[in-house]
Amino acid sequence: MSGPTQSRRYSLHGRRPRKRSKPLILCPSLILVNANIITMDPSHPRGEALAVLQDRIIAVGDSKSISRLAGPETILIDIRGRTILPGFIDCHSHLIEFGLSLGNLDVSCVRSIRELKERVKKQANQVNKWIIGRGWDQEKFTEARYPNRYDLDHVVKHNPIFLRRICGHIAVTNSAALGIAGITSRTPDPPGGKIDRDAAGRPTGILRERAMDLVEEKVPHPTEAEYKIASLNAFKKALAVGLTTVHCIISSKSEFTALQELDREGKLPLRLQILIPIHKLSFAAQLGIRTGFGNEWLRIAGVKIFTDGSLGARTAALKAPYSDDPTNRGILTYNQRELEKLIYRAHKAGFQIAAHAIGDRAVHAVLKGYTKLKDIKKMRHRIEHASVLDSRLIEWTSRLKLIVSVQPSFIRSDSWIESRLGSKRSRYANALRTLKQRHIMTVAGSDCPIEPMSPLIGISASVDRPGHQSLTVDDAISLYTRNASYASFEEHTKGSIEPGKLADLVVLNKDPTKIEISDICQIRVLMTIVGGKISYDSF
Repeated sequence: MSGPTQSRRYSLHGRRPRKRSKPLILCPSLILVNANIITMDPSHPRGEALAVLQDRIIAVGDSKSISRLAGPETILIDIRGRTILPGFIDCHSHLIEFGLSLGNLDVSCVRSIRELKERVKKQANQVNKWIIGRGWDQEKFTEARYPNRYDLDHVVKHNPIFLRRICGHIAVTNSAALGIAGITSRTPDPPGGKIDRDAAGRPTGILRERAMDLVEEKVPHPTEAEYKIASLNAFKKALAVGLTTVHCIISSKSEFTALQELDREGKLPLRLQILIPIHKLSFAAQLGIRTGFGNEWLRIAGVKIFTDGSLGARTAALKAPYSDDPTNRGILTYNQRELEKLIYRAHKAGFQIAAHAIGDRAVHAVLKGYTKLKDIKKMRHRIEHASVLDSRLIEWTSRLKLIVSVQPSFIRSDSWIESRLGSKRSRYANALRTLKQRHIMTVAGSDCPIEPMSPLIGISASVDRPGHQSLTVDDAISLYTRNASYASFEEHTKGSIEPGKLADLVVLNKDPTKIEISDICQIRVLMTIVGGKISYDSF
C-alpha cells in the first residue's frame, strides 16, 4: 500500500504488545525496532531502535531496551533491518507550482519543435482557453533552435499560449498571447528582461526573464480551491520521496492563503517553510510578519530575490561572456543600487534573504549588497544556486558566514556546462567540495519542477560525479538533513535523530553509505513519518 495511511498497530510478532498491569507514565506512541538508524548526530551516529511520544523522539538505542518501553497503546513496528534517516528537507522548491504543473501541458520530454507543435495542437483540441505548459529545452531539439510564435501560430491561432522553458527563465508565446499583452515591435524591453526580435524588429515570441511578466500577468490566476488541490497533489509526491519539510517558494498571496486554510483544516501532511517574493515585502512587513512567523507546520522562512537567470537559457549573469555565445553575458534583474536597496529593506524588516544568483556576476552583486549590512550573521542570509563561483567569491562568502543553497541535480542536467563556461570556469561550477572545505554552510534543494524532487537523486549526483568536486555520502546526506535544518533556524528540532527532536523520519530499503555510489539513485523510500505519524507507506 502507498500514500498517506491511517494509524496501524504493528508488533514484532504481528500483534499488539501484551497489556502491562502498571503502564509507564510516559508510554511511547510509536516504537521502531530492528532498524539501521543513521542519526546524523556526531555524538551517537548509529542506533537500531527509537521511541516516539506524540510528535517527538524520546529515546534512541538498541532494540531490546527500547522495546521494553512499549505500553498497551504503543504502535510497534519491526523495520527488519531497513535504514532510517532524519526526514529529508528540501531547501529550494516551487512546490505549489509543481502541483499546478501536474494539470498543465507537460513538454519536458519533447525532442523536436515538430513534436512540441503536436503536443500543443492536441491540447488545443481539449481546451478552449489559455494553454499553459513547461519543460521544453532547445538543447534537446533536433532543429537546434528556439521555438517561436510562428511555430505555435501554425497549429493554434486562437488559444493564447505560454510555455516556459525547463529552467523557467525563458518562455515562448504565440501571436494571440502577444496581442493580449500588447507586445509589438514598439514595446521596449522591460528592466531586467528581454523581448527577442527578428531582423525586422518584430517579437519572435521568445521572452526572457522579466519580459515574461508582460504575458504572465494576463494569464488567469488559479482560484484558492485550485491552489489547495495543487498543493495536496504536490504533497503526496513529496512524501513519496521522503520529504518531511520543504522550503516552498511562492509567488502570490493566494498561494499562502490556500496553505493557511489547509493548515487550519489540519490537512498539511508535511512541514512548509515559505519564501515569499520580494515584491510582497512591504505588505508582509506592515503586518509585522518576519522570518519565523508561524508554527511548526507552516512558517515564514524569508524573502526570495531573483538577481539573474539560468545557464540553460544563457541569462545567468556572468563576468565574462558565455564561451558558446561571445556577445552575451546574461541578464542582471536589478542594477546594483536597486538590489542593495531591496537587500537592506528585507534585512531591516527582519527577513532572511534567499537571493537567486547563478552566474558569478550575480553572486558578486549579492555579496556586495550583503557586505553593507549590520549584524548579518544572525539572519543567516542565503545565496540560492551559486552555480558559477571563483576562489575570490568563495572566500568572500566564507567571510560573511552566508548559507549557500545548491541544487545537486544540476550537475547531471547541465551536461553542456563546459561548452557554456569553458574549462577554467567550469572547474568551479557546482563546487560542492570546495564549499565544504571552506567551512561554508551548504544546504540542498531540488528546484522542482525544474529538476526531480527526490533528495536521493540529489545525494547521488553529489557523490557520483567526475572531477574533484564530489562529496562523501555522509556529507551529501547532511545537505538534506543536519545542514538543512540550520538554514531555517531549526537545528534544535530537526535534522538529526535525537531525543527531544521532532519525529520526522524516512525509512529506506538500503543504506546509502554501504552500497556502490552508482546505486544510490535506485534506493526506494519505504515509509515517511512526520510528527510521529505515518504519512507515506510502501513498506
